[in-house]
Amino acid sequence: MSAPVESGGAPGVPEVRYRVPEGPFSADAVLGPLLPLLTPWLAERRWYEGTRVDRLLPCTATVVREGAGALVVAVVTAHGPTAPAAGTRYQLLLGVRPDLPERLAPYALGTVPHGPWAGEQVYDALADPALTGMLLRALAADRAPGLRLERAGRYPLPVGLVPRLLTGEQSNSAVAYGDRLLLKLYRRPEPGPHTESEVLRALTAQDCPRTPRLYGSLHLTDPDGESLTLGLIEEFVPGAQDGWTSAVRSARDHLTDTDGTGGAFTARARTLGQAVAEVHQALGRAFPRGRLSAAEIAEDAARMKRRLADAVREVPQLGRHQTRLTAVFDAYGRLAGRGCPVLAQRTHGDLHLGQALYTPGGWHIVDFEGEPATPAGERVLPQPVLRDVAGVLRSFDYAARTALDALGDAANPAEQARRRRRADAWALRNRRAFCAGYTAAGGEDPSCRTEQLTAFEAERAVYEAVYEARHRPHWLPVPLAAVHRLAGAVT
Repeated sequence: MSAPVESGGAPGVPEVRYRVPEGPFSADAVLGPLLPLLTPWLAERRWYEGTRVDRLLPCTATVVREGAGALVVAVVTAHGPTAPAAGTRYQLLLGVRPDLPERLAPYALGTVPHGPWAGEQVYDALADPALTGMLLRALAADRAPGLRLERAGRYPLPVGLVPRLLTGEQSNSAVAYGDRLLLKLYRRPEPGPHTESEVLRALTAQDCPRTPRLYGSLHLTDPDGESLTLGLIEEFVPGAQDGWTSAVRSARDHLTDTDGTGGAFTARARTLGQAVAEVHQALGRAFPRGRLSAAEIAEDAARMKRRLADAVREVPQLGRHQTRLTAVFDAYGRLAGRGCPVLAQRTHGDLHLGQALYTPGGWHIVDFEGEPATPAGERVLPQPVLRDVAGVLRSFDYAARTALDALGDAANPAEQARRRRRADAWALRNRRAFCAGYTAAGGEDPSCRTEQLTAFEAERAVYEAVYEARHRPHWLPVPLAAVHRLAGAVT
């Protein structure tokens, strides 16, 4: 069912051996024996969208081998209670070895019961630097069977860098190579052009200083002949501080400060606004821009109301605010009829403090996939830039509330009320600084578009409420507090 193939090697590149699945049922042959091990493992992954896997089917796979270890790059289709009828595709990177070193034992899935690797050990390949290093070498030499790296320019792909898996609560996975490269792997691969790859390719062509340079996007063809985007290789941003972590730390310092010097973040908030405006301007040059018609705005508002209605069914606590939030969305929907233009262009699509990295050279904006819950076809549509602005503003509010909750209840109600006022003041001050920086750098002045901004913030808060109800119920009060505030903006 499979045949070993040896490469001739290239100067400076170790000889690589591949076991290439052959025939129309190669995915079944390679993945079929692994499915009993993969099913329970997949259901426990942070990036799996669901509570259990009822059925797992092989979609496509390829194998890269070097020495005793093999890397299986696979796409499977998972069926579960919340999956669509056709199932949801997931990308898996699996290692197979005859014997598993002790350092990899925590990542073991089990022993392969039968098939080409009967008796061998299968494990999470991203935990094995030997396999992630092998993958980069194979891609650099264009010798990864079935995998295709579509280059973004003339920049050579360096090899020989030490790989390390990046950890954190992510919907995807990432491996850093030294301080130069980042391999980002999409756990839910999609056919056709990928939003992030398309955006970064355009921004790389413009030498945008606020976004990482793209080296190329990684593709694999499925059995129906569709090209699936598995991930991309981009410039790694060394020495970066995560914007979300920095903001929460600042807010916490502000809440516990007694001399008025703690929690300063406004300078960074202002420069973040400038960076976002620069990225929006670069996107405006690279992609079409225009005004939304009255019908398009009305449909956008109607879509927001439909999502609100769906959210109320899932999070009943939103119900008491539904009437007022509907009025917020209706006010936005009437803008064009009142002669207020709404400009639209390609945007980030899921912008918040966690998508911003602070370095000595300033801010970098990353992760241009768009909102994962939004259909791929909608993510590429021109959007009002203030949707991105609203995402960051909500993030400041979220950081303040998160810091407040982390401190726990104060010893007395007066102290708790003082902390709450200080949290609100921290968020307001940084929201204003961000908007001032955005406007100073040539962005659309958010203070002149309050109806848009309120609607987009409310839309985001409703989304957050659903997310927290599903995944982190103890955080649900954070977006609910924002919904209460935004609903109160209606007079």
